[in-house]
Amino acid sequence: MTPLCRSAIETLPDGARIEIRALSSDDEADLVAAVARTSAESMRRRFFVVKRSFTDQETAFFLNVDFVNHVALVAVVEEGGRSVIAGGGRYIVVRPGEAEVAFVVVDEYQGRGIGGALMRHLTAIARAAGLEWFIAEVLPENLPMLRLFENSGLQMSTKREAGLAHVRLQLSAPPTETNS
Repeated sequence: MTPLCRSAIETLPDGARIEIRALSSDDEADLVAAVARTSAESMRRRFFVVKRSFTDQETAFFLNVDFVNHVALVAVVEEGGRSVIAGGGRYIVVRPGEAEVAFVVVDEYQGRGIGGALMRHLTAIARAAGLEWFIAEVLPENLPMLRLFENSGLQMSTKREAGLAHVRLQLSAPPTETNS
């Protein structure tokens, strides 16, 4: 299955089911609604400034994904008989073999495993594309995001400076040691 038609049903640790799928241009209204449902603090942790909405230009950028250099997935839940975006994750290739990765989850869905599910799917897509590293800049107080990276199963290094944690995650499995 190509990333453009990628869709998977995941069962979260609490038993809830979500769909992880590619973000599309048809998701504009749902993306704007998800942002409106996300707290100012969660948006600050993601964008490093308080944002309550996106400009038309920002919305266009977030929706303009090519699934080569800019990959975006959403986690969709059923709410009141309709599908809504509960979170999203994306990576943008910044240099050959390396992409910046970022996530945001609507507050009422945080802590349920949605970020981890998005991370697993983005990692699979990135590996299939031949990427070697994810990088991220994270506010040091954003412990849930740092824990997400720590629990990803990827080899991680962190460098802290100027109020940011610079995270590097190795997408290729490190060589395993054998005992002879």
